[in-house]
Amino acid sequence: MNLFRNNRKLIEKVNKKTFLKRYSSFCLGALLIAISYNVFIAPNNLVPGGLGGLAIIFNDLFKIPNALTILIFGIILLVLSYFLLGLEKTKASILGSLLFPLFVQLTEHINVWLDFNTNDILLATVFGGVLYGFGAGLVFKAGFTTGGTDIVNQIISKYFKTSIGTSMLMSDGLIVFSSAFFFGPVNCMYSIIVLYIISLMSDRVILGISDSKAFYIITDKEDAIKEYILKYLNHGVTVFNAKGGYLKERQTVLMCVLPTKDYYRLKEGIHELDKDAFFVVTDAYEVFGGE
Repeated sequence: MNLFRNNRKLIEKVNKKTFLKRYSSFCLGALLIAISYNVFIAPNNLVPGGLGGLAIIFNDLFKIPNALTILIFGIILLVLSYFLLGLEKTKASILGSLLFPLFVQLTEHINVWLDFNTNDILLATVFGGVLYGFGAGLVFKAGFTTGGTDIVNQIISKYFKTSIGTSMLMSDGLIVFSSAFFFGPVNCMYSIIVLYIISLMSDRVILGISDSKAFYIITDKEDAIKEYILKYLNHGVTVFNAKGGYLKERQTVLMCVLPTKDYYRLKEGIHELDKDAFFVVTDAYEVFGGE
């Protein structure tokens, strides 16, 4: 009983700590997205997909404030989400759908306050994409979304049996490419660059910058390669028992995580010791424990 109580207290403590961290990260991320949107994106008619991109097009056509367009469409999509996706999936989008347009409205005149000169569209594309992507990464890492076309993507994925990636290409891609008809092909190309930078930057924030590599090695010279890793590279190695999927033969897999600076030495060492060795190298973003 005492163990149960202690575990329960620990879980409550972790949840409370996680709660504050997640919501703080989400709010900061949404604010950074809004600042990027009003400083770099919207003034240059860059359309990076989503409701923010749609709002820029509507503002050009009907002079409707961007924040209002984002809010109205966000609420409509929340209603659709409730009926088509259910309450649980809708909950994750409620906060973002309301808070993001609020931040867009609050930072609408930030250029006046800080006197940014963003007439250079190339600089706006690069810095806008980096800041927007950093904010988006914080939001996604905290387990939230800013609503909008994320809901559309889930609906398309569920009812048309497509992947989320394909759904994003259909919804956000349509918005981005439609910008060519309103702002010209050059702006459309810059918008594609912005979207690409946003995706790269958000991935870096979510995953971090990899400074380690993980090797998975299948070799007939298991002992020689283990000795090379342990004695000459001074890194640990783990041995897995495995079975081939085609021939069903038993084999071992060596797994080693080491700093990127030692990548070349291990790769060339494997080639020297066993030219027929099969190995896979992946980025290792978070490595804890060991020596």
